[in-house]
Amino acid sequence: MSSAVERLLRLVDAPDRFDLAHADLRELQAAALDERFQERKDRIRLLGRRAEDAGTARIRDRADMVPLLFPHTAYKSYPESFLIEERWDRLGKWLGTVSPYPISPIEPSDIADIDDWVARLQAAGHYVSCSSGTTGKSAMLLASERDMDWSRKDTVNVFSWGSGVRPARDRRLFGLGAAAAVPKNVIIAEAQEAAFGDPAKQRFRPPLPPITIGSLTRTVVLRKKIADGTAPPDELAGFERTARERQEAMDESVIATAEALVRHRADKLYIAGMWNSLYQVAKAVRDMGYSAEHFHPDNCVYVGGGLKRAQLPPDYKEYVHQTFNIPAERDFQNYSMQELNSGMPKCRRGDRYHVPPWLVPFVLDETGDALLPHESGEIEGRAAFFDLSLDGRWGGIITGDRISLDLDRCACGNKGPSIRDDIVRYADLTGDDKIGCAGTVDAYVRGLS
Repeated sequence: MSSAVERLLRLVDAPDRFDLAHADLRELQAAALDERFQERKDRIRLLGRRAEDAGTARIRDRADMVPLLFPHTAYKSYPESFLIEERWDRLGKWLGTVSPYPISPIEPSDIADIDDWVARLQAAGHYVSCSSGTTGKSAMLLASERDMDWSRKDTVNVFSWGSGVRPARDRRLFGLGAAAAVPKNVIIAEAQEAAFGDPAKQRFRPPLPPITIGSLTRTVVLRKKIADGTAPPDELAGFERTARERQEAMDESVIATAEALVRHRADKLYIAGMWNSLYQVAKAVRDMGYSAEHFHPDNCVYVGGGLKRAQLPPDYKEYVHQTFNIPAERDFQNYSMQELNSGMPKCRRGDRYHVPPWLVPFVLDETGDALLPHESGEIEGRAAFFDLSLDGRWGGIITGDRISLDLDRCACGNKGPSIRDDIVRYADLTGDDKIGCAGTVDAYVRGLS
């Protein structure tokens, strides 16, 4: 007989995977949560410590899982001194506290930089991705080869479901703006190109250097030094020069991308980027005298990453659609994050993000300490999830997002849980983000590492 986890994960290719009611999945999901807990409680040191303190021996329902969900800050709990002093051995030991797989020590003496360290971990089957760190220190997230395989499949399925675009390999792909060159992003881009890109038409990549984990973390380290007043003048000057050169490159990239889009306007296009990049390129295309009437009528757009605090006019979405001739049903948006391995695509009629059966949603109070009572209808609170597809780290995460989760049927007709399109970060609401268990968990991780 298949395990509860296997039964849920097999739904990844099911056409009706978003049409399964929460009530019908409740018992199976609870069994799957306990299955994952029993498998991992002795293999992930932080999880074992949390379970011991909570007195948790098994998961009977979702409430039992709440004390075992990791705050998203757990993956930022490494001391910044490890980065500043390039203590790769200590960073590796820290990663070991949140990994279910042993991480063999890597000789640190000949490691050139963090990108070299990450490459050596990847060669051993440990894929490290970093969040962008837009609100502070970057999270470091471990994944396995199994996670990479899942991302390849899930990203194609959610895009096809949310956009109605079949993986027919008949589009010219355009990537707009710069994306972090972390393993998950690279895998997703490759999978999308393999499924939807015309092999005879080369994918357009903007003329920008990749944003590597090294470049992300170097920025974090320098921010810390600037805040502490310890940044030497030459590093400050170098940072300012790099920032100026990067801005010049981004400005030039907008023009180059707009020119390429105009050049290939007769092709069926697949355009991917964040709203800020999409809007800037659309404006450049309009300035060149082109708009919807000049582009193919079946173009599509993959929007990721939200606004990232960019200031855009109220009609920015319509402006992009009307520039590139994007039909409303071909606008794909996805709610996810580096901490998860699965996507929640927005439906085309209900304008809501749909939660797949293997991604168990929790709505917590603002502190993240308690599960809010919720049997039907819509409720607002702090989002948490358990991603049963995750293999390279613990699947339970308390996010920094406030969401409204509905357990009833969506206007699009699907019966599964869905999230309203008004997600906001608590840090943006209050200027800070206080998760009750975060300090304790951070202290645990530092103590264990």
